[in-house]
Amino acid sequence: MIVFNVNGKERRVDVSPDTPLLWVLREKLGLTGSKFGCGEGLCGACTVHVDGKPLRSCVTPVGDVQGKRVLTIEGIPENHPVKKAWLAQEVSQCGYCQPGQIMTAVALLEKKPKPTDADIDSAMSGNLCRCGTYGRIRRAIHAASGKSAPKGGKKS
Repeated sequence: MIVFNVNGKERRVDVSPDTPLLWVLREKLGLTGSKFGCGEGLCGACTVHVDGKPLRSCVTPVGDVQGKRVLTIEGIPENHPVKKAWLAQEVSQCGYCQPGQIMTAVALLEKKPKPTDADIDSAMSGNLCRCGTYGRIRRAIHAASGKSAPKGGKKS
């Protein structure tokens, strides 16, 4: 039995410890916000926070989160500044990558409340968006931080 905290609630799952966390979240716990993208931890669609740090859940064995705190997109309140900025900046197109993008942005802002473009680009570089909304993502992160994007920034 694997015991860990998900979005503030203790959860117990009877699965093999090497089962990817993503599949436990989606199939055993019904938390389908985190998406399967590449299955190799490269695209970021499956990003969750484990003890406050962004982690790729598709390559993280559930046994590694025994006794830890996991936060998924479902645990981020609707009125969170990042979610509000995402809507205001109309970031999403297809939306598939957005849960992972948002989770990475939330972690960035917790670590660096007033990030520069370079900070944003560095933090978000491992999150792929097939629709190419990177400029809007950057603007949304600046908006969520309470500052405007620098003039002359990239558009999308």
